[in-house]
Amino acid sequence: MISIDNNTHLLEIDPYDYTLQNVEEPNLFREIFSYDRIPTIPFNHRKVPENMPENIYITDTTFRDGQQSIEPYTVDQIVHIYKLLSRLGGPNGVIQQTEFFVYSKKDQEALDKCLQTGCKFPEVTAWIRANKKDYELVRDIGIKETGILMSCSDYHIFNKLKMNRQQAADLYLSIVYDVINAGLKPRCHLEDITRADLYGFVIPFVNMLRRVSEETGVPIKIRACDTLGYGIPHSGVATPRSVPGIIYGLQHYGKMPSELLEWHGHNDFYKAVANASAAWLYGASAVNCSLFGIGERTGNIPLEAMVFEYAGYKGTLNGMDTTAITELARYYEREIGLKIPENTPFVGKHFNVTKAGIHADGLLKDEEIYNIFDTRKFLNRPPLVSLGSNSGLSGVAYWFNGFFGIPAQKAVSKNDPMLQKIKTFIDEQYASGRVSDISDKEICDFIKGCPDIMAFLDENGISL
Repeated sequence: MISIDNNTHLLEIDPYDYTLQNVEEPNLFREIFSYDRIPTIPFNHRKVPENMPENIYITDTTFRDGQQSIEPYTVDQIVHIYKLLSRLGGPNGVIQQTEFFVYSKKDQEALDKCLQTGCKFPEVTAWIRANKKDYELVRDIGIKETGILMSCSDYHIFNKLKMNRQQAADLYLSIVYDVINAGLKPRCHLEDITRADLYGFVIPFVNMLRRVSEETGVPIKIRACDTLGYGIPHSGVATPRSVPGIIYGLQHYGKMPSELLEWHGHNDFYKAVANASAAWLYGASAVNCSLFGIGERTGNIPLEAMVFEYAGYKGTLNGMDTTAITELARYYEREIGLKIPENTPFVGKHFNVTKAGIHADGLLKDEEIYNIFDTRKFLNRPPLVSLGSNSGLSGVAYWFNGFFGIPAQKAVSKNDPMLQKIKTFIDEQYASGRVSDISDKEICDFIKGCPDIMAFLDENGISL
């Protein structure tokens, strides 16, 4: 059959009409996923076209998947984080949606209070398992969309649900009809898609969902879930691990438009961000993330990372307020007690702090030499140096002027005797056998005993 393809807008001949293969034994792809060895990455050299949608978005799972690996938030904490997410995503809704558990009274109270904030974005949605009991929880709570867990690999269908493929499909479709009949839009979470039979189950099932959508007039979203982080972003990798292949298959053979496709990934093999970017590049409109990557096991796609990926691909922040990222990080550390590793990009205490003296000298001359972008502008985080055995006078000067906020016209030169005193103090520490960095507090305590430095700070209205 020759027809115009809605995605490529070209005449294409497409003889493929995939039907569900209701196999008797599960296909566990043992040549790839042998439990007693590292999973292999086979290539089939089949290239699929890049097809980034005109509009791409971020969705959030901080209050759902994110809460599965952290002490549960209080209602007030959820509302505060939600408001900061709204500010971060901006008025154009780059952070389009967020999802909530609905199992406890606290979950439901938090969801309701976020609805009452009046924030247009991110839209509040829910998440349920594919059963009638869970459906009852979301039927009348004032939301417009809910995610539904739909495990799609034979690992889950046969070994966890104890069903065959047809039985699983029938169960999932029945819940989809219930959700639609309640006036809600379904979002189908195809769990463990990177170990699933893409053309023997996933594509045929997606085609069933598409026919339900056509029948009812209700859009049905597909969330492709890389549950164990097995996805590979490179072109030419064989399914089921190929992110480009999965997104292409869902679009080209599942006939799902970009705006109904979403990617959800985990970081078990350090590929969460790369896989999410690949999902955008090959046709998914949305990538699902959590703040700071907090999530089950190794975590989810870090939301703050995809904010800057978005800006890199689109050439604009599209109204996002990235300074909210720093406020969120400080709130998590102060109020929730999360210890963010110091070298975590964008949010760690030392992400833009250098310890090398030669780098500090470069920062002193032009901070652009050793800083990724204007972190002062986008994150309220000026580049700094950490003082240690390799800092040198340039490092001391950069620390002093940056830590105390000395304006450029009054900046203290590295040759100033005041800074030589601080350098001598540092050298003496390491001469006596110290191996750790020197904290800001230690330097400030030393400065309190230096009348000339204290006089300089007083003259400039700076108090310790």
